Amino acid sequence: MDIRSYLATHGYAATRPATAPKPLPDGPSAGTEFGALAEDFATTIHKGEEAAKSVLTGGADPHALVQALAQTELAVETAVTVRDKVVEAYQEILRMPV
Repeated sequence: MDIRSYLATHGYAATRPATAPKPLPDGPSAGTEFGALAEDFATTIHKGEEAAKSVLTGGADPHALVQALAQTELAVETAVTVRDKVVEAYQEILRMPV
């Protein structure tokens, strides 16, 4: 066996574990984390709606409504930004040559 082919084989075998997929940790997966974020978003929107209803019926402080609307606005802006980034990444993948 030629020494160059041995060194090439040895080099390939040494880099192979680096390219192998990493095992998933025992913690929460990305799907459950995304689900939790979606639930938090829905909860924030629901709290804003409930605050608006209570102010209209005269049962809450107007300052609580302003605070709830600010939180809702921030949540919606964050969701729109994440959506835009996902769409941008998807479009970038579609532009990749095969």
